Amino acid sequence: MDAAWTGRTRTWLVLTLLIAAVMVLGHGLGGHTLQRLGQLVIAGSAVVLLLFCRTPYASSLVERPALLACGLVLLAGIVSSLSAHQPLWALTEVALIVASCCCAEAFARTRRLNGASLDRLLILFIVFICAFKSFDFLTLAFHWLFSGIRMLDPDEFLSGFSNKRFYGQFQTFTLPLLAFPLLLPATKGSTRIWSFSLLSLWWLIAVTGGTRGTWLGLGVAVGVLFFCGHIGRRWIAWQLSAVIVGGILYWLLFSVLTGYLDMEVSNVVSDRLTTSLSGRGPLWQQAWDMIRERPWLGFGPMHFADIHNPIAAHPHQAILQWASEWGIPSTLLVMGLVGRGLWATLRLIRERSTSHESTDLLRLCLFASLIGALTQSMVDGVIVMPYSQLWLSLVVGWLIGLHVWRREPAKPNAFIHWSWMGISSAAVLLLAYVAIRDVPHQDERNNLYQQQYGGHYQPRFWIQGVIAIKPE
Repeated sequence: MDAAWTGRTRTWLVLTLLIAAVMVLGHGLGGHTLQRLGQLVIAGSAVVLLLFCRTPYASSLVERPALLACGLVLLAGIVSSLSAHQPLWALTEVALIVASCCCAEAFARTRRLNGASLDRLLILFIVFICAFKSFDFLTLAFHWLFSGIRMLDPDEFLSGFSNKRFYGQFQTFTLPLLAFPLLLPATKGSTRIWSFSLLSLWWLIAVTGGTRGTWLGLGVAVGVLFFCGHIGRRWIAWQLSAVIVGGILYWLLFSVLTGYLDMEVSNVVSDRLTTSLSGRGPLWQQAWDMIRERPWLGFGPMHFADIHNPIAAHPHQAILQWASEWGIPSTLLVMGLVGRGLWATLRLIRERSTSHESTDLLRLCLFASLIGALTQSMVDGVIVMPYSQLWLSLVVGWLIGLHVWRREPAKPNAFIHWSWMGISSAAVLLLAYVAIRDVPHQDERNNLYQQQYGGHYQPRFWIQGVIAIKPE
């Protein structure tokens, strides 16, 4: 049975990675709607996998106190949804969170069953997709550089996402992981050179995109990993070296070469080196006002988007978003769960700080990826964008699959298992209903928004994520 499910989980993972690649590779393929649909397909397949997967790890992924807290968060979300202005949209957001948790569980179980061979597969996938996007970036850059135009906009080279900040969120997840081959003692010299070159190119793209949330997230990750022993400081050394090389490449491309070709460059990185909030102040104020008005259950999941503002459909701050929509008690529970998981992982990393085993090195890189993403979520929509949600599920599930538990796992509980499967199945069916309902009418919905409010699209569930209905 285990051998059979090892093959099935590996097949599921390969199909998942193929979908994840299609979601961002190539021009015009990385729109918000396609990424959301891809996420829903992956979530549906994850639920099917979990429904039929019978392994001894079913009860060991979450400890009982954490499981109780998760149940309370879910209950609070349902109660908040039923009291919200638009209960169906609120339940859709709850269903999306449930589906993301199912994806994380499926990744964790797949890692437990397949072991280190799955680590190699995932790292190869990350290297492939980052190499492809780097090649795409360089191809577009040199095409524009030698096309004879006099004005160059580096933002044109960041394809695959509807907003370059979403590209930056993806890089926050992957930059820490690209350093993994450089930490392995057995890595050969030529492989080390290619790995460092890719990491440097990936930093070149991060500098070009100018997403300050990525720089902030990786900066905090550097600060945390400094206290993780010798291996943590080696990771920092490789990242800082790659940042320097990436910065030099940016200068050569968009200063020296463009100057030689007598070209002007718009949207240069120096224009984004500011401490401004970029419109987040009014969003945070709106969220704070919502918290003060309804502190216990919030306005309902996704209901920040039910109060229209001209800037965005979410507050670009994870804690404020959760508190304004789900309520303060739910927010404290979620913060406790996140803090518990981070502390357990940090403690394990510090205990094994002198180890050069690939599993321990990978855990450190994944921890840096998660720290960076959570930090960026304090200023950006990491917990909102579909591709970022998928990567958050992958990183969390991967870390859980690698974790070494201090106590023996609890015995399987059939009631909890099948209750969770029932909730997960209902969540996926609801998401499928929303997709079938909305996708054929996206243009009509977008046109209605333009007639009622005008202005730019504000992503949330769909690329136009405002759910507020303007009164007649």
